[in-house]
Amino acid sequence: MDNWILKGVRNLVNEAGEPVEITPTQVKVKVTHLLVSNFDALVFNGDIGAQFPKTIGRFATGLVTEAGADCYGVKKGDRVYLKSAIPCGECLSCKSDRAEDCVDIKIAGRDFDGFLRDFVVCEYNDVAPLPDSVDNLQALCIELIGIAENIYDKLNLSAGQRVAVVGGDTLGNIIAQVLQYHKIIPIVIDNNQSNLERARKCGVYYAFPADDEAMQNVAEATNGNMCDAAIYSTDSYLPVSLTARIVGNQKSVVLSGFSSIRNSIAVRDVLEKDLHVFGVTTAAGYTDSVINMLLHGAVNFDHFDKEILDKFDPVKIFTDMSENILTPNKGKLTVLKMIF
Repeated sequence: MDNWILKGVRNLVNEAGEPVEITPTQVKVKVTHLLVSNFDALVFNGDIGAQFPKTIGRFATGLVTEAGADCYGVKKGDRVYLKSAIPCGECLSCKSDRAEDCVDIKIAGRDFDGFLRDFVVCEYNDVAPLPDSVDNLQALCIELIGIAENIYDKLNLSAGQRVAVVGGDTLGNIIAQVLQYHKIIPIVIDNNQSNLERARKCGVYYAFPADDEAMQNVAEATNGNMCDAAIYSTDSYLPVSLTARIVGNQKSVVLSGFSSIRNSIAVRDVLEKDLHVFGVTTAAGYTDSVINMLLHGAVNFDHFDKEILDKFDPVKIFTDMSENILTPNKGKLTVLKMIF
């Protein structure tokens, strides 16, 4: 059985996994599809710290091959999403039955073994059965959509407000579409024309290049009031300082994504405008609501560039990604097909 284990920085090896007996509350899942992500590449490259050895792979779907007697709502043969962010179970919130307020969310491929392997054994509530109408590509993006929904909840926005999304990469585009789903008006800013075109094809009306006219374009789109919030996708590698310039006074700036880049926001702008700056990088607890959003067409993936690989070398894939880690994300979804 394949099991791609990171033994150290850029030291990825395939070791046969040992058979594991499941408990009454566990399921055994055959991994079928895995979405390659910048997060995995950053762990591989040592830019995101993980305790070695660690199986990498953050986003995956699979088929349940065994289910314990006490597994409720999950049975053998179910197609499932493997949850990539789970509560720690140890903090005060978790021990007080408030896992949704966990202060130490655990991430697959960093804090616990990820999914680049043949089989996963886990608790039954760490997987989510998938409706037939939610395809594998949509399911692989559940966490990304959940991050967008988490951002929306934390911003506490009202319909009709205008929010800048700095970065039209995969995450940025998904954030913009989720905002539209909630009747918020996104303004996508990017320096890659294909990302801007993709945003427009996905229904985003305001999509501007990140050039010298960006401020003026935002001002015109907001009737001179500037944005009610700005969300920065770190995969875009655009100047994060732009976010503080395009929002109004006493507004929020959200930083999100997976990056090792040491970027900076202008402290003067934050202080003068009295801005609220915070980060959102996980979506534990959002899986069920995201599946419901997908059933209602919240996010359109038709215009994303996609590649599904049934023959691949994980070492080469992550080595290439690491060597090009500073290249802006072009909104391409690469999926490894793990079952034939």
